[in-house]
Amino acid sequence: MKSDLQLQQDVMDELLWEPALEAAEIGVSVKEGVVTLSGNVNSYSKKLAAEKAAKRVKDVNAVAVDIHIKLSSEEKRTDEDIAKAAMDALLWNTFVPAGHVKVQVDNGWITLDGELEWQYQKDAAVNAVKDLQGVRGVSNLVQLRPGPTGVIVKDHIKKALERIADVEADRIDIITEGRSITVKGKVRSWSERSEVERAVWATPGVWSVKDELVIAP
Repeated sequence: MKSDLQLQQDVMDELLWEPALEAAEIGVSVKEGVVTLSGNVNSYSKKLAAEKAAKRVKDVNAVAVDIHIKLSSEEKRTDEDIAKAAMDALLWNTFVPAGHVKVQVDNGWITLDGELEWQYQKDAAVNAVKDLQGVRGVSNLVQLRPGPTGVIVKDHIKKALERIADVEADRIDIITEGRSITVKGKVRSWSERSEVERAVWATPGVWSVKDELVIAP
C-alpha cells in the first residue's frame, strides 16, 4: 500500500496527464488514503474529469471533491439559455427517446426528470448536457420503468462479468431480488468497479443496482 505522500504525487501526476485540466486548477491532499480534490474550475466537465482522473490511480479507495465552478462573465449563461440548449442536446441524442426527459435549470444547475427503460439512456441524458457552457452541475432524477423482460437470470450477469478482461468475476457475488441487483465482493480498482456496474446495468430487466463492492488488492 502506498504512503499518503506517494498517493498524493501519483494523483497530481495523473491530473497533469489529463488534457482537459490545467495543473494549477486542482489541489490534492491525502489523509489515510482518502484523496481530497480542491480548487476552482470553469466547467462542470472539468470537475468530473478531475474526479475520474483521481479514481484511475491505483490504491485510491475514496475521493472527496471540494472543487468549485467559477465562471467569468463571458462564460455565464442564463438559466433559460441553458435549458434551451439542454433540450436541444437531448433532442439530438439518439440514445434518449424524445419527450421522455424533462429539464429544469436553477442557477446553472440542471435537473433531469422523467422515465426511461434503460440505465444507458439515463447516462446518455447526463452526457448530453454536462458539457454545455454555463452548467454548474447535473442531478439525474430520471426513473427507470420496468421493461417487458421477465425474470433476471443471475447466471447471465455472472457470464457477462467473466467476459470482461479486467474483472475477476470469481471475487464478486451477485444477489438478485426481483429486478433489483446487489453486487458484493472485492475489486482491485475504481475502474474495475465501474466495469462491474456497467455490466450489471446492461442486463435486460435490471431496475436498480446496489453497489457494496470493496476496493482491495
